[in-house]
Order: sequence, then C-alpha cells, then structure tokens
Amino acid sequence: MRFCPRLAIGCAIWLLAADWLLAAQPLTFERDVRPILKAHCFDCHGDQEKHEGNLDLRLVRLIGQGGDSGPALVAGKATESLLVQRIAAGEMPPEGKHLPAKDLATLKAWIDQGAKTARPEPQALADITDDDRAFWSFQPIQSPPVPTIDNPRSEINNPLDPFLLAELAKVDLGFSPRADKRTLIRRVTFDLVGLPPTPDEVEAFLADESPDAWERLLDRLLARPQYGERWGRHWLDVAGYADSDGYSEKDLERKYAYKYRDYVIRAFNADKPWDVFLREQLAGDELIGSPPYKNLSPVDAERLTATGFLRMAPDGSGAVAPGEQDLARNEVVADTIKVVSSSLLGLTVGCAQCHNHRYDPIPQADYYRIRALFEPAYNWKAWRAPGGRLISLWTDEQIEAAKQVDAELKALADEKKTALDAIVEEIFASEVAKLPEDQQELARTARAADAKARTPEQQQILKDHPSLNVNPGSAYLYSRKRMDEFNQAYAERQVAIQDRRPAEDFVPCLTEVPGQLPPTFVFFRGDITQPKQEVQPGELTVLATAAAAIPTDDPALKTSGRRLVYAKWLTSGQHPLVGRVLVNRFWLHHFGRGIVATPGDFGFLGARPTHPQLLDWLATRFVADGWELKRFHRLLLGSAAYRQSSRRTDAIDRVDPENRLLGRMSIRRLEAEAVRDSLLAASGRLNHKLYGAPTPVTPDEVGQVILGVDTRDGAGRFTGKKVALGEDEFRRSLYVQVRRSLPLSMLETFDAPLLTPNCDLRSRSTVAPQSLLLMNNDFVIGQSNLLAQRILAEAGEDPATRVRLAWKLALAAEPADWQMHSAITFLTAQEAEFVAAAPKVEPNPQLPMPAIRALAALCQALFSSNAFLYVD
Repeated sequence: MRFCPRLAIGCAIWLLAADWLLAAQPLTFERDVRPILKAHCFDCHGDQEKHEGNLDLRLVRLIGQGGDSGPALVAGKATESLLVQRIAAGEMPPEGKHLPAKDLATLKAWIDQGAKTARPEPQALADITDDDRAFWSFQPIQSPPVPTIDNPRSEINNPLDPFLLAELAKVDLGFSPRADKRTLIRRVTFDLVGLPPTPDEVEAFLADESPDAWERLLDRLLARPQYGERWGRHWLDVAGYADSDGYSEKDLERKYAYKYRDYVIRAFNADKPWDVFLREQLAGDELIGSPPYKNLSPVDAERLTATGFLRMAPDGSGAVAPGEQDLARNEVVADTIKVVSSSLLGLTVGCAQCHNHRYDPIPQADYYRIRALFEPAYNWKAWRAPGGRLISLWTDEQIEAAKQVDAELKALADEKKTALDAIVEEIFASEVAKLPEDQQELARTARAADAKARTPEQQQILKDHPSLNVNPGSAYLYSRKRMDEFNQAYAERQVAIQDRRPAEDFVPCLTEVPGQLPPTFVFFRGDITQPKQEVQPGELTVLATAAAAIPTDDPALKTSGRRLVYAKWLTSGQHPLVGRVLVNRFWLHHFGRGIVATPGDFGFLGARPTHPQLLDWLATRFVADGWELKRFHRLLLGSAAYRQSSRRTDAIDRVDPENRLLGRMSIRRLEAEAVRDSLLAASGRLNHKLYGAPTPVTPDEVGQVILGVDTRDGAGRFTGKKVALGEDEFRRSLYVQVRRSLPLSMLETFDAPLLTPNCDLRSRSTVAPQSLLLMNNDFVIGQSNLLAQRILAEAGEDPATRVRLAWKLALAAEPADWQMHSAITFLTAQEAEFVAAAPKVEPNPQLPMPAIRALAALCQALFSSNAFLYVD
C-alpha cells in the first residue's frame, strides 16, 4: 500500500481533535472509563474471585492500590501510570486483543485530569452501579406530556405528531407533503395485510371523498384474515418459528409446529390483548392448572398451544448421540433464553452465560436466575425428547372412539385371517383330491408336519407336487380373481372403519412434570460439567427493585408457578423494558426503522432512541389502551407522519440523510414473503386458504430448494417422480415449510430470516442474485405468463387497456403517458419478433402464442422493477 500524505494528515488532525475534545470535558470513572475496563479487562481483573496479578480494576482506589507489580495509576500522570504503559505496549489485554485507540485516549485523558470519580466510591464492591441503573432503558417508563407546537409548519393529526415535529423544528424542518391516495392505499395495504391492493380497492378509495375515508380503509384492512397472517409473520420471526428441529444435518421435521403458527395468526386476527398473548406463551400450561391435560376446553387447548413459543428454539436432543446429549439439551435451554430475552426484554442476556456481560449490567448469576425460571420444564437431567413433549388434544370420547376403531380393526384382521385360512384349506383339499388315493394321506401328514421333522417320503411328495405347499401368501396363485375380490372386500371394510377414527391432534408445548424441581447452578465459564453455587429464580438484578418476588415453588399449583409469576410481572405495565420493546417493534414495521434502531438490544451497545419521550408516551398509551394492537395501529397510521410523502429532498438529506427524524416517509423494500405473495396475487393464483400443515420444500436436481415432496431414493438420487401439490403450491409464503437447513431459495434470496435461534431484525441486501432470480426463476416466469393470460382474458384486444391493467395488477398504479407509449411499442415489436421466429422453430404446443409471450415479457419486466419491489 502506498503512503498517502493527505490520509496521514487527516488522521493526525482527527486524533488531535479527539484529544482536544477529551481534554475539554471532565471525564469520570463511572461514565467514561469503567465501561471500557469492563469490556476489555474485567475477565481477568474484575469478574472472578481471584484476579490476575492480584489487580482489581473495579474501583479507582483498587486500581491505585495496584497488584503484584505495584500501583497501576498515578493520578494526573497518564504516561507514568503502569496501566497505560502496559496497554500502550500491547501487553494488555493479552492474546492480541488490543484496546481500541479511542478507548486508550479516553483512559489517558481521564488519568491526566486526575482520575476522578462522579461520587465517593462504595466500600463494598457491586456488580451493578448507580450509573448502570440510571441507563435510559432501565428507568421506569414515564408518561411525558405531548409537546406544544406554537407555529406548526405541518399538519398535526394526532398526539404523536408533535413529538416528531418538535425534533424536526430543531433543524428547521417539518413533515413532507401528504402522499397521494394511490400511494397511501398501496402503502397501508402492504403494511397491514402484506399484499397489494386490488384495482377495485384502489378505485373505490380514490373515489371516496368522505372525511373518514382513511379510517374506514384501516377498519376494512384490520378486519381481513390476511391481517393476522401478515402481522403473525412479524412475531414468528422473533419467536424463531420453524417446522424443523435444526441443530444437526438431520434437521428433523416438527410435524405439529404449525399449531403454534396458527395460534399466533388467530391471536392477531382476534386482537387478543398483548398482556394475555404473552402470558399464554410463557405460561399457558400453568394458566390451565395441573396436569394431566385431558378433555381441554378450546380456551385451555389454545393456552397449551401458545407455549409452543418456548419450543421454537433448535433442538438436537432427538438426533444426537448419547455422548452429546448433555450439550444438546443445554443448548436448547440457552437458545430459549435468547428467544425470550431478545423478544421481550430487548437485551442480549445470553452474553452472560459464561461470564458477566461485558457491556450491560447483567452478572453471570443473573443469567442462571433467568434459567431457573425454565428449568422445571427444561430439566436437562430428566430430559424429554421433542416427541415426548407432544400433548394429545383428544377428549375422552375421542379416545374411546379410537379404541373402538382399533378393536374393530383387530376383529376384522382376525376375521380375514380365518377366512383366508379356510380358502387355503379348500384349495389344499382340492389339490390333494387330484392325487392317487394311496398318496393322499401322505400329503396331509407331510403338510401338517414340522418342516425339520418331515420324513424323506414326506419331503419328496411335497417336492413332486409344489401345489401342495399352498399357504395364505400363495393362495392367489390358484385363483387370482377370487383373491383380488377377497382382498378388495376386506380393504373397503378396513377403510370404512379407519375413516371413523378421530384425526390425530397433537400440540408441541412446554409443560412441567409435577414434583420435579431441579436445582439451578451457575456453571463456571458456562461449562455444564463445572457447577458452582446454586441460584434461585429471579429477575435481572438491575430491574429487580420493582419486580414481584418469584417463588421457588408455588404451593397453590402442582407446577412450580415460576413462569406464571414472571409472565405476570412482565405484563404488569410496570416493567421498564417490555412496553418499550413491543411498541418499538410495531413502529419499526410501519416506519421501516425503530425509534430504537436495534430492536433486540436496548443495552449499552444498542442504539439510543431518536425520540425517547415519544417511545415512553407510546408505551404508556399502549398499556392504557388495554394492550390492543389494532387500536395502536390506528394511532400510528392516523398520524400525519405516516401519511407523508417518501420523496427525498436536498433540505432533508443535508441534515438527516438517514431520515432518523422522519421528515419524510422511509423508502422500504418488500420482505421476501411479500415479494412472492405479490407475484401470486397479481397473476390471480394466490390461494387464500388459512391455517393447517405447511407446504413442503425439497431440493431439486441443481440444489435449489423448491416447493415439493422429496423424490430422492434411499441413496439420495432423484427418482424423477413428481408429487402434485395442487393448490397448496400457491398458498401464502407464511405457509411454506420453514426448514432451517432448507430455506426456500426464492425467499432466501430476498433475505428471509435466519433463525439462529430467532430473528429480531431482518437484514436488507441489494445484490445481483435478486435481479438474476427475477430474470431466470421458473416461478417468476410462470407467474408472468399467468398474469399475461389474465390480462388477455380481462382486457380484450386493445393494447392500451392491456398495458393499463398490467400496471394496475402488478404495481397498483396507472402508467404515465411515456410508459404507455413505451409499453405498446415494446409489445408490438416483441410480438412481431415472435411471429417472425415461429416458422424457424419446431412446433411446441406448450409454447404460448406470440401475443401472450410478448405480454409475459412485459409483465416480467414490471415484476423486476423497483416500483414492484418497494412499498412506495
């Protein structure tokens, strides 16, 4: 690399500026230095009982006291401080984990300023300091007043608008102009149901001039069953929903996991209050009462199904070797804690599994207190494999009906055997009758004798007359028609009996075994073979001042009651994190970015809220309004902020290029599922069937994962057999089987979530394979052809009418004049080219006629456009 004088000068200026800024502000140990030492040094000099070199860096007085090498700092003299010298020399931290230059500069500046503390240091050491507790997300949720805007430069539709306008006013900005109605209906339809609006829906909204047209549109969309599918998918990301166990290459299927998916969809459609929704998922089994779970009411069956939330983590315990069981079991528990903590607490609690959290105030013991909440159900020393955690929802009547069916099937099998034996004896008798009289008795005794005890004469007669060896398996050889009729008659009776058997109905759930209360230990460095002190269930210490006490064993229940008490505390409205985390997620899915941009990390390394008062106001409002999400949707979507244009301007880009202040609506791309579903909706093939088992996926000959049933033989070779999926092939992407090892290739290309174990924020990429897929994928080409056929059927012969309908179906838009002209010119040229080429190619009845081929090419171009792939 060549030396660059300008770069060197720039770096020097930056370092000088950084030193000047550090020198200009008073630094304190608690705010500025302790987080650095905690992240980089506490593993050896803070978190454990014995400190390396007897040096403890948790308090300034202990740093000054030093260790085996003497005092570690000299206040006011950074260059003479041993701590700085060892870090600057690269000796600390060890193993090449150097301290970042900016952190070293902060440390030096703090020492040069006198190594000051914000307050007198405590006599006793604590894992959590007052500064830790003062962090914004650990503070109680406030209910701030709505700001007063004296001279608003933009419209104000509801109370959330002033919060945004107050921040925009500080940079001399307001909201952008309101988006046109066509843009708004496409935007809100995708947001609420994940599908494009139909041409009729667009025209009806455009024609509706009533003052409450927008509100009535919201009501219609929120009432559609597709709303639960759309918003259920958002929660399933966070829950880590999958139809397979993951963990290993076997990736065993979870046959009944879809029951939890359907529970989530129904909960959203019913607008189940979120406090109830969360309590059912965390402790639905304890809400029911005590096991065994039989003759459950629909409500209790739903509660039991809800605990599938705690069964979504990868689980290899049903596939790994015995020697790997302990590790696999403990990883299930660890991943479940990650799912719960990232989805509800917005914290990376899992980082404290092996040691105190490097950045957040979460001691290692806190991690195991959280683990103790789940160990009565996830008892790793008395483990239940995935199949052993299925609960049948059959009632006593269904159980008896199944027993009756089994008894009838057994009786039918006995009857068939008796009848078949009679036929065999009849055939044998007829064969014996054909023998000379002096051989008939020998034949009878030969057949009756044990094969090993037969005399030479008996063996010989059976050899000379093979027809005497008749048995139930060979009877048909003597009367094929008779045996076919016999078997058909019994098969029909068997099917008739089996049809009366109740359908299997199992749910994967998390339950406790009464009387099993395993102790929970802190594992040294997270190693399950090195248990240390025992801990009791509890909340994170930094939050525990307001938490309800969690019992070790609730005497009122046969189960421990731990998860139920914890769930009630989380949904009490007093928890400082849950309300903020939830409303931030809801905001994210409407505005493209959360008020906190890291929805799964409200800790020290997470993003700070752009509008902290608005976040608290929304959290307070959500709880006060009964935890009802549909009501919350109306609040957000009724704002002027949501209905503004997404057009970029120089004024906004100059001061807020990332649109953190929401001076315009964010530009958002459709998620993977919405891309595929929109293709199906436009072509008219979308199957709106709700609920039920997923549509299977399988790899094809070239390794692409497609919809279908695995048609490989035992050696892994493709058989070439095709298994028809029927209309299930065109169901919404929500119902495509989620195999952790086999994500559907089309969805994977457009950033479908990686569930390891869950996904709290989807990645968004713009890469060449996405364009290549839209150009070459058989599914996209097929839907383009179907859309072309639909247009020809509905639009008639007029080219302009065809083009206009193509725009409406694919983009929910009207083509501009120049687009209309270009499209008609393209269709005319393409059709002429296909007609001219027709005599030169072999006849192919599967090849569409030139008009459809030309129109299909236009439709595929529309599907590949940004206007199709982006919400606005």
